[in-house]
Amino acid sequence: MKKKSLLARFLIWRLKHVSDRQFISFLGILIGITSGIAAVVIKNSVHFISSLLQGTFELEYANFLYMIYPTIGISVAVIFIKYIIKRPVRHGIPNVLHSISKNNGQINTHNMFSSVVTSAFTVGFGGSVGLEGPTVATGAAIGSNIGRLFHLNYKQTTLLLACACTGAMAAIFKAPIAAIVFAMEVIMLDLTMYSLVPLLLASSSAVLTSYFFLGMDVLYPFDVENGFDLKDLPYYIVLGIFTGLIATYFTKMYMYIQALFDRIGKAYLKLLIGGLSLGMIIFFFPSLYGEGYHGINASLSGDYSYLFNNSLFYSFSENFWVLLILLSLVIFFKVIAASITFGAGGIGGIFAPTLFMGVNAGVLFAKLVHALGLRNIEVNNFALIGMGGMIAGVLHAPLTGLFLIADISGGYQLFVPLMITATISYATVKSFESHSVYTMQLARRKELMTHDKDQNVLSLMRVTRLIEKNFNTINSDATLGDLVKVIAKSQRNLFIVIDDENNFEGIVKLDDIREIMFQPDKYDVMFVRDLMIMPTVVIQHDESMADVARKYQYSDKFNMVVLQDGKYLGCVSRAQIFSTYRRMLKHFSED
Repeated sequence: MKKKSLLARFLIWRLKHVSDRQFISFLGILIGITSGIAAVVIKNSVHFISSLLQGTFELEYANFLYMIYPTIGISVAVIFIKYIIKRPVRHGIPNVLHSISKNNGQINTHNMFSSVVTSAFTVGFGGSVGLEGPTVATGAAIGSNIGRLFHLNYKQTTLLLACACTGAMAAIFKAPIAAIVFAMEVIMLDLTMYSLVPLLLASSSAVLTSYFFLGMDVLYPFDVENGFDLKDLPYYIVLGIFTGLIATYFTKMYMYIQALFDRIGKAYLKLLIGGLSLGMIIFFFPSLYGEGYHGINASLSGDYSYLFNNSLFYSFSENFWVLLILLSLVIFFKVIAASITFGAGGIGGIFAPTLFMGVNAGVLFAKLVHALGLRNIEVNNFALIGMGGMIAGVLHAPLTGLFLIADISGGYQLFVPLMITATISYATVKSFESHSVYTMQLARRKELMTHDKDQNVLSLMRVTRLIEKNFNTINSDATLGDLVKVIAKSQRNLFIVIDDENNFEGIVKLDDIREIMFQPDKYDVMFVRDLMIMPTVVIQHDESMADVARKYQYSDKFNMVVLQDGKYLGCVSRAQIFSTYRRMLKHFSED
């Protein structure tokens, strides 16, 4: 008798002695720690590369190396993907959402390290993107593969993915509460008691791991010198509209540039065009180099020298109007630089570009209010809250924007204006865009998971898994007598007409031939082609279940034919869809 493997023996022991809840909680801690380590590795790798490349630059002069650094970094990432991984390394959060909605939570093993390597070179060499996406992708891949290793079901695997995303966000931003809110809003996990404990354990273990390696300092230190003044309320409302409009610009420009690069067929052309274009932008605006972490911190402390350092504009650093122009330009070009980085083949995230645009939008807004003589508002407060407004708008996640900014800055004294600006920004961008940059492409393909359980269940159902093949087929050249013989052996009242090559030609319904099937004199003179009809609706094998459900809703059909390129595959019944839906909905609703 073959001896069981160590894993098999462990799984048997686990089923006997450890409940599912306890086991998932333990895995939540494990995933939190590994996500935290991934965040530390990515952060330190990028910092090392960036310091090595820029350490000798003089602040007073522009450096032409900025023109070539991004191309080198993205080239390394592209070569690593093409010749070592040999599989695409998709962007972090959209990849997680896609795996949940269309791939049963399964993520390729290589994502446990490929995002770390590619993002380190992309961002370290100046790619104008962030590190949170690759960190989430790495943590999610770890969670997915742990779920696969222990043979967990879809619901448990999805929870592990959410734990990984929570852990990654908690570690990289040192924001444990915001990370859980992020899992609810962006990963779209329903917060139940079953999921809450593993999420809390993953978040806390990840942030403790980050504290251990990176220290306990918050990511963006901020001291609130003057709290919320009720007289500033109108300006926070206008800031919400302002950041909402910029978020709309972010989304539209991002999708436009991605579409432009999609039209470029060859990878080397994407790399050359994107890398050189990005290099030119960074040469003129060095503050767009990398994720923008130092620029955000400087801005929050009232130091705007990052806009002028290493640039052609260094001599204008004391000029107020040049400052306003540069603030406007870096806001305008940041999303272009980030989109080009992605289009050229780089790997990164959009959280950091969003925060960078938000802090600069807040400073620009406050400075304009001052310049117009309207009111002497606190610039640093508006810089901080601008970040929350942009997160709420770009990610369509107002709660994430609210708790993330409060968590990473310790700015809870500004909670009320944060709520106001984030909510209005979100409402503004929703007037123009129904989906965020994370979800837009998934929504267009009808693959997006939401908080609507009905829609989620339908998105997880597949036509090909519901096909019933016990419908009898008959050739169109067959006689009525041949058809009667088929009917005598069938338990169905619907018969599928096909040709010799399985091409679908029509259907015959028992009710339509009931009167003539008992007339033997017609058995040899009437043919199936004279009796068949073409159904008004059919189903394609790759149709979404939402579309299939809609067809049943607006028709009186009980069975529909499923086709692939005109070939007959089988039928899908209303009863089968309903029973599968009820079973899956019950599974989703269990706490």
